[in-house]
Amino acid sequence: MSSPATTAMTTPAVRIAPSLLSCDFARIAEGVASAEAAGADWLHVDVMDGHFVPNISIGPPVVAAIARVASVPLDVHLMISEPARYAQAFVEAGAHTLTFHREVAGDVAEARDICAALRAAGAPRVGLAVNPDTPVTGLEDLLAELDMVLIMSVFPGFGGQDFMAEVLPKVTWLRDAGFSGDIEMDGGIDEKTLPLCAAAGANVLVSGSALFGAPDMGAAVRQYRAAATEFLALGSGGA
Repeated sequence: MSSPATTAMTTPAVRIAPSLLSCDFARIAEGVASAEAAGADWLHVDVMDGHFVPNISIGPPVVAAIARVASVPLDVHLMISEPARYAQAFVEAGAHTLTFHREVAGDVAEARDICAALRAAGAPRVGLAVNPDTPVTGLEDLLAELDMVLIMSVFPGFGGQDFMAEVLPKVTWLRDAGFSGDIEMDGGIDEKTLPLCAAAGANVLVSGSALFGAPDMGAAVRQYRAAATEFLALGSGGA
């Protein structure tokens, strides 16, 4: 198990995480192979329960099937109402990072309890996601419990939505608050919006339709990585 983030600021590594929600589910093993051949650092796996979000995607059996053919870590985004209840099933299926939503917890104390439950279930890494209309202020006492914070730049539930630039100050706030863990952004990430995310301080970039729809996914991943590296350095003052 990795240690939770500390307040010692470091420049985090850039990670490109293609979202498997945008691949052909009838040929998901080929989608995994294509993403890994293109240079994916992680594979982003969206889990939706039809309750927390108005869509249903996949559960532990499909995550386990993905894990059997994947060689990079699975970044499992739990868009579900009861993350603690299902945490062990997803860990056993092969999840490396389990990210749950702040909105499913009544307060920060409950969010802390969910973090503890995910770690007790064996999650190697724990993340917290916030929707576009959820503030990050007030999370100061929770950041030390987290390996990653996911800033949603669209409302979760469906792929292919337009990027919401108004969430970028959340990323800046987290870095200014001393959070040195991974900051992930998900929703509408492409060659135009990715530099904005990196300049604000995000180092994990999730992209679905823009990558899986690219004529050359490998070239797109290389472009994303170069831009993220450049703008992340600029945003941190070149540190």
